[in-house]
Amino acid sequence: MGKIDLSIGIGGAAGQGIATPGDILARIFVRRGLHLNAYNAYQSIIRGGHIFLTLRTSEEPVLSFGDKLDILMPLNQDTMNRHLRLMRNGSAVLYNSDKIKPGTAAEGVQLCPFSVKELTPDTKGDLVQNTIALAAVLRLIGVEFKMLDDILTLQFKRKGETVIAENLAVARAGYEYAANRFRPFPFSLPRTGKPLAFFEGNQALAMGAAAAGVSFYCAYPMSPSSGVLHWMARHARQLGIMVRQVEDELGVINMAIGAAHTGCRAMCATSGGGFALMSEALGSAAMMEIPVVCINVQRAGPATGVPTKTEQGDLWQVIGAGQGDYPRIIVAPTTIIDCFKIVPQLFNLVDKFQCPGIIISDLLLSEGRSSVDPAELDFNVPIDRGDVIGLNGSVPPPNGGYKRYQITESGISPRALPGTPGYAHVVATDEHDEEGVLISDEFTNPNKRRAIHEKRMRKMESVLALLEPPQLFGPPEAEVTLVGWGSTQGVIREAIQKLADEERIVANHLQIKWIVPLHAEASSSILSKSKKLIIVENNYTGQFARYLRSETSIVADGHIRKYDGEPFLPHHIVDGVKAILSGATQRYVPVHEIMV
Repeated sequence: MGKIDLSIGIGGAAGQGIATPGDILARIFVRRGLHLNAYNAYQSIIRGGHIFLTLRTSEEPVLSFGDKLDILMPLNQDTMNRHLRLMRNGSAVLYNSDKIKPGTAAEGVQLCPFSVKELTPDTKGDLVQNTIALAAVLRLIGVEFKMLDDILTLQFKRKGETVIAENLAVARAGYEYAANRFRPFPFSLPRTGKPLAFFEGNQALAMGAAAAGVSFYCAYPMSPSSGVLHWMARHARQLGIMVRQVEDELGVINMAIGAAHTGCRAMCATSGGGFALMSEALGSAAMMEIPVVCINVQRAGPATGVPTKTEQGDLWQVIGAGQGDYPRIIVAPTTIIDCFKIVPQLFNLVDKFQCPGIIISDLLLSEGRSSVDPAELDFNVPIDRGDVIGLNGSVPPPNGGYKRYQITESGISPRALPGTPGYAHVVATDEHDEEGVLISDEFTNPNKRRAIHEKRMRKMESVLALLEPPQLFGPPEAEVTLVGWGSTQGVIREAIQKLADEERIVANHLQIKWIVPLHAEASSSILSKSKKLIIVENNYTGQFARYLRSETSIVADGHIRKYDGEPFLPHHIVDGVKAILSGATQRYVPVHEIMV
C-alpha cells in the first residue's frame, strides 16, 4: 500500500441509510484519484438485522477490503457491541451518544461521541446522525468541507433549496464539532491524480455486455445476480437492448437461446438455484449449436442457502451442467475490470465456436465495488460473429442444399440465421445428422451419432489456443505457491505481500481464469516447479483442487478453505500458509472474527 491505507466501517440495521454515507465517501475518494475497494455484508431482510459496509482507500490499487478498521461509524447499539472490540490503537469510533453507549475500548482507540439533540435540536429524522458522523469523519481525515458541500448539493438538488440548506447545516454542525472536539488523523487525504470510476461487478458485467453488442437480455431476479438486470433495465432504451424479466429461470434460458438463434447476441444471469433449472437447456444450446452466454453469480448453498453471502461452491455444478458431453466455454473473472473485459471476449468465442458460454462469478465480485481507471473501459472492442452466412450480404446456397451441421475438420459448421434465403434447416434438441434430420426418426445410426458427436466436441480442440494462459505472479523461486480461481486473486496477492513483509516467507501465485477448457499443460509446467503447493478457495470440498487433480494429476500439499459466507481476509491466508508450512495441518479453515 502507499502512504495512505484507510479503512472505514459503517454498520447498522437495514433501513438505517448505510448506503448513502458509503456512497458519498466513495465519491470523495475516487474524485481525489484514490483507489477504493468496498464490500457490504448484509442480510436477507428489508428492515432490521445487521449490515456492515467496509470501504478501504489508498493511493495504490486496493486488492481486498483488508484486515483492519481505522474508523467505525456504528449507527446502532448492535454494531457498537459487535465491532468495538476489533478497533485498535490509533483508530476512531464516531457515534450518536443519545442512543449508543460505547462499552470498553482498547487502549489508544479514540471514542468520538456526538449528540444529535444538542447539535441539531430543530432537525427531525433518523438519518441526521448519518450526516453528522459523515461530516465528522471527513474532518478527521482532512477533507475540506467544500467537497461535501458539492456532493450534498448535487444529491438533494431534486428536493429543492430548503432541503439542501437543511442538510448542509447538519453537515456543517458535525464538521465543526469534530474540528473542536476530536483528534484528527496524522494525515490529510491527498489528491493523487485524475478521478477514477467506481462501480460493482454486476454493473461491469452488464457494461461488458453492452460493449459486446448484446441486444437481448433476460433474467428472473435472484440475488446476487440481480444487479445485472437492474443496470440493463435502467439503460435498455438508451442502448437499444431488449430486456425482459421472465417468470422463472426455465423461461429465461430458453428465451435467451431463442433470441440467440435469430442471430442477436443474447445473455442471461442467475445464481446457483436458478442455474440448476437452466442446465438442460444449456445442453440443448450445444446440441443445436447456438451461441448464448449465461452468468452464474454464486452464493452460499445448497438449496436457498445463504442468499446474501458469498461462496465458490458451484464449480462442479457449472462444469457438469446438463447431461452428456458437450462443448462449452467457462470463465471465472478475477477482478471487477475483468468482469467488463471478459464478456466481449467470451461472446466472440461462443459465436466462433457456436456453443454456450458460462461466466462463473460470486457475490464478493459481483456485489463488491472497486475503483477503475476510466481509460480501461473500452466500449469499442473487436466484434467477431464467426462464420455466419449472409450476415454481411446475400450468399447463394450451395449445390446439393445446405447442411447446417456439416462435418468439418474444425468441427465448426457453416451457420445460417433463420430466414436467410435458400438456407432452410431443422433445429431440434434430439441428435441429428448433418442436415438436422433426427437420427432416431429413421434408425438410430451409431455411425452418424458418433460422427456428429465427434464433430461437436472437436470444436474444443481449437479454443485453448485463443485463450491467454495463466501467468505466475511473484518470484519464480518461492517457498510456497498459492493457487486460486476467480475472485480470490486480490486477497491472495495481498497475503503474499504480508507473508514477505511480516513473516519473511517468499510466496508466488497462480490464478486460474479459464476453467473450461483448462490450460492443463501450462498450469502443470508452472506448478511442477513448486516446492509447496497450497490451493485457496471458498468452498468446503475443495472443488477446484479436485478439478485440477482430474485434469493434471497434480495433488496439492495443503488447502485453505472458507465456507462461512464471508470472503477471505489477507490474514486468513497468511495464517493458513504458516500452519501448513509448520506441519500443523494440511487443511486450514479460518475463523471469521468480525461478527457480521
